[in-house]
Amino acid sequence: MYKDLFLKYLQFEKRFSVNTIKSYNNDLSKFAEFVAISFDIYEIHQADEKLIRAWIVSLMEKNFSALSIKRKISTLKTFFKFLLREGIVVANPTNKVIIPRTSKKLPAFVDEKQINNLLDDYLFGNDFSGVRNKTILEMFYNTGMRLSELIELRNNSIDLYNATVKVLGKRNKERLIPLHKLFLESLKKYTETREKEFPNLEHDFLFVTDKGNKLYAKFVYRVVNKYLNFVTTIEKKSPHILRHTFATHMLNHGADLNAIKELLGHANLSATQVYTHNTFEKLKTIYKQAHPRA
Repeated sequence: MYKDLFLKYLQFEKRFSVNTIKSYNNDLSKFAEFVAISFDIYEIHQADEKLIRAWIVSLMEKNFSALSIKRKISTLKTFFKFLLREGIVVANPTNKVIIPRTSKKLPAFVDEKQINNLLDDYLFGNDFSGVRNKTILEMFYNTGMRLSELIELRNNSIDLYNATVKVLGKRNKERLIPLHKLFLESLKKYTETREKEFPNLEHDFLFVTDKGNKLYAKFVYRVVNKYLNFVTTIEKKSPHILRHTFATHMLNHGADLNAIKELLGHANLSATQVYTHNTFEKLKTIYKQAHPRA
C-alpha cells in the first residue's frame, strides 16, 4: 500500500525516469519478500534496523556486489524518508544502518584513435541501416547523451540553423547541445535516406528501426555493441561507454569541467568529476614517457 504511494511520489513529484522507478520498485519488492518469508512481516514500513541488517547479510551471502547492496539500501533510505515526511513512521531505521564501502571504478572509454578509425574508415554502407547506424554512433560520441535521450529524440529536436539538439534529460530537464558542421551533414544525409525509405511515417521520432518504428533500448545497444567490437577490446561496449568517451575526450582536449557537466546534464559537479581521474591517468602516462627521471 505505502509502496505504491511512494512510487507515485517518485513519478509525479520527483519526476524520476521509468527505469529508475522500476529499480526502486524491484528493490522494495525483494525486501518485502525477504521480511515476509524470514520474519512473517507483511508491511515493510514495520521493518526496523535489525531486519534491514539481516537483509544486507543475506545479500552478501548471495554474493551481491557492494555497489548493488549500496543501491538497495539507498532505496530503503529514500522510502523511509518519504514515510517519515508523511507521518506514517516516527523514525527512520535506515539511519542506523552502515552502507558498505565501494571501490570507485574509473569509467571505461574508447581510445580516441579507435573511435576515429571507426567513424572515419569503417564502411557502414549507403543503405538506410548503414547510414542510420553510423549517425547513431556519431550522435552518442558528439553529444554524450544518454540512451533514453537518443531514443526520445524527435525531428524538431534538431535545429539546423542554430546547430543544436534539444535533449529531454532526467526529471524532464531540457538542455541544448551544440552540433558541429560535419555532423550536421551526417544528420541531413540520414534524414534524407529515412524519408526515401519511409515516406509516410505516422510518428515524428528522429531515429527508427529497419521497419520504421520507434527505436528501443536493446536495438540501440546491439548496434553500438556490434560496431565497437570492431575497434576495441574493452569489456563493456554499450551506449553509455560512448557517453564516457565523449566526456573523457573533451576533458583531455581542455574542456572546462563545468561545461562538461552542462553538456552531460549532470545535476551536480561531483558526478562529472569522476572523468578527471581518467584524464589524470593519461597525464601520468605522458609524464612517465616524457620525464627523464620518471
